[in-house]
Parts: sequence; C-alpha cells; structure tokens
Amino acid sequence: MDKIQRALQKTRDTKALILAPGAVHQSGAFFKSLFPDCPAILIADKNTWEVAGGQVAQSLAAEGVATEQPLIFDDPDLFAEWGFLQRLLERLSSTEAIAVAVGSGVINDLTKYASHLLGRKYMCVGTAASMDGYTAYGASISKDGNKQTFDCPAPYGFVMDPEIAAAAPKELAASGYADLIAKIPAGADWMLAAAMGAEPVDPFSWSLVQDGLKETLSVPEAIHAGDIPATEKLSEGLLMSGFAMQALMSSRPASGTEHQFSHFWDMENLCTPDGKHVSHGFKVGIGTIASTISIELILQQDLSAMDPEAVARATWRPWETVEAEIRSKCEGRPGLLARCLGETRDKFIDREQLTARLEGLRRAWPELAGQIRGQIIPSSVVRENLRLVGAPYEPEMIGVTRERLRNTLSFIPYMRSRIANIDVICYLGLLPALEEKLFGKGAIWEIPA
Repeated sequence: MDKIQRALQKTRDTKALILAPGAVHQSGAFFKSLFPDCPAILIADKNTWEVAGGQVAQSLAAEGVATEQPLIFDDPDLFAEWGFLQRLLERLSSTEAIAVAVGSGVINDLTKYASHLLGRKYMCVGTAASMDGYTAYGASISKDGNKQTFDCPAPYGFVMDPEIAAAAPKELAASGYADLIAKIPAGADWMLAAAMGAEPVDPFSWSLVQDGLKETLSVPEAIHAGDIPATEKLSEGLLMSGFAMQALMSSRPASGTEHQFSHFWDMENLCTPDGKHVSHGFKVGIGTIASTISIELILQQDLSAMDPEAVARATWRPWETVEAEIRSKCEGRPGLLARCLGETRDKFIDREQLTARLEGLRRAWPELAGQIRGQIIPSSVVRENLRLVGAPYEPEMIGVTRERLRNTLSFIPYMRSRIANIDVICYLGLLPALEEKLFGKGAIWEIPA
C-alpha cells in the first residue's frame, strides 16, 4: 500500500486524492465519483482560472456534471480575508452546488470555511505546491485585522496536477519548500516535548511527515527550475503533512517554534514595503532558520550533567511575574495580549513540574541528543537551500529589519501553548544566549552595537 493510501485510511475528512501528471483532466470523473448527481460551482481567481479552471470546467462537462456560473475573483489584492469570505458565502448561498476550489492557499481556505458554514463538503484542485494547508483541518482567514484559524474540515476530495504546479510562479513552490523544510525542526521540537513528558510522538503521523522528507528537500534547484518529478515530491510532502494533522487532529506533526514567528507576523499583518502580503511559507522560512539555530544551541549543552532542581530554581517564575511581563510587552495591543496570556497560561507549570520535565530531559539526553542531531539539517544548509529554491533567507527580504526580528523573538515564548524548543531555551535560561547567537557580533543576523 503506498503512502497516500495509508494516509487516506486514517484521515478524518479527505476520502480521495489524485496526485499525478495530467490529473486535472480526471477532475470531472473524480467529482462525479464523490458527489454523484450533484451540480458543481468552480471558485477561482483570474490566474488559477486561466491555468486550470477552464480545464476543470471542460472535464466536468465531459462527464455530464451540471455546473453553475463560476465565481472568479478578479481583485488584485485578493487574500484570505473576511470580506472576501462574505462574498463567497453570498454566492454559495444562492445555490445547492458543491464548491470546487481551483487555486492554492487563499482560494482553498475561503472555500473550505464557506462550505463548512453552509454545512457542505467541497473539493479542491490545487494549482501550486505552495503550502501544507490544502489537506489540513482548519482555514486561516483574517478577521478584524487579525489572522485567525477557524475550525472546518479539509476537502472531501483533492486533485493536484504536478505539471500545473511546476509551471506556477516560482515563488509559490519556494514558499511550499520553505513550509516543508520547517517540518525538520518541528520534528525535533516534538522529540523534545516527548522526552519531557509533555506530548508523546504519534508514530503514524510522524511517519507521514518525516519519511522521505530529507530526500524531497535535497533538490531545491530542481524545484526552483520547475522540474515536474521534484514538484510532485514536494506536493506529496506538503499533502502528507496536512493528512498527518487531520489524523492527529493537531498541527503538532508539522508545526513548532518556527511557525510561531509566522503566527506573530500574521497578527502584525506583515507586508513587504510595496504592500504585498508575505506568504506563510516565507515567514516560516525565516522562523525555520532561527528555530534551527535555537536547537543547535540546545545541542551544545551537556544536559545529562544538569541539576534539574537547581535549573528550575533559577529559571522558574510565578504566574504573576509572567503575566505582568506579558501585559507590559503587549500594552496597547489587545488581540496580541489576549493570545499571549491565553497560550502562556495554558502551558504554565509550577516549579515542581518544571523540575520533573527537566529531569525527563536529563535522563533522555544521551540518546536524545544523537537523535536530534540526526533529525535536523544544519542551519547553514537550511539557509543555503532556501536561497537555492528562491525563498527569503534574510529577514529584510520579507520586510523585517533585524531589530524587528529581535523584538519578534522576545514574543515567541508566549505565542503557543504547545511545548517547543523555545520553551526549552527558556527553561534552561538560554534566551539571552540565543539572542546573542542570532544577533550578536559575528552572528547570522548581526546587529551592530
């Protein structure tokens, strides 16, 4: 049984998938098998309609599937935002047709959530290997100025044609590659959490994401060049990440410290100097470099020799102190304040619990350190691979100054209740050392004194 079929046996929402060259021409028969006797309505933007929408429409017609007038967004600043969602809801509410999203992240997220609100399943035809959210549970949509994840099922059926994805603008595959390489440090974060007794590793979800991952990531130049087999492997890796999240009902298999940078910048509505929204993958890529360097710093410590009780006594702080610090940092930013307080409160532990976690890390360290070294890709290689694939590898390339990135780092421990390497850094009292390793003299993103 191949990897896709194994995944489909445990996914909660997605029941069928086609990933193959020429798959777009099978989309009509695919829809008919999933939604017999149902009409379809295509949702696309001008670009995705041109590259795939027309072919999907022809395939549906060839199978005798009735179709409604498609909704084709023509806004140059289209993104996953509440106003666009309302437009889609209005259109879908006027018909009983099943939505077929033809596009990538924005079109898929809007269609995913709109279909859920109307109590319908939907299908997606992906047009770029740009992120892992295609087959993930939930949709990321901006509302009231904040990007939020709304609960909703993944597509019932999914089609990806690597020939179309390979011909997409190069920055889309670069973004997908950056999102995929993030699974490397995310895996190390999960290993650390498991060693401390916070969250055990689920073997099935782990294997979906990690098996073959480094091989897929080893050819950034081919992905940048639009090589079809390399793009197909990239697509598979991203889709498997989504399936792993479906199977576990958690983003843990695919998300760690590196994603917290993206979450923070989402709340800041990060745009490039020319006003364009920065893709999820590009934000995560910068976070991945920082997260990998954080893990490398942890690996430099001889944790098997630490005194957990002494470390906990030195680094643990009462909730009142933590809360006061968060309130001070988030002053004037109510949305960020609410998030940081809620997430940090959910993972807060007393000093005895911290001692126990550190003791678990100490006991596991002789074996765990070797496993993590085998898991990660060196930060210098991560940076070079991002360069080769055409993704940002300097914060300035996404409109973030080094001073702003240093400020962002100070918020990362508060952004997620999930235990990740940034929490280990804080448990060990290494946050100043990490800041020096990132921004000090001779560091990767040195900030002159």
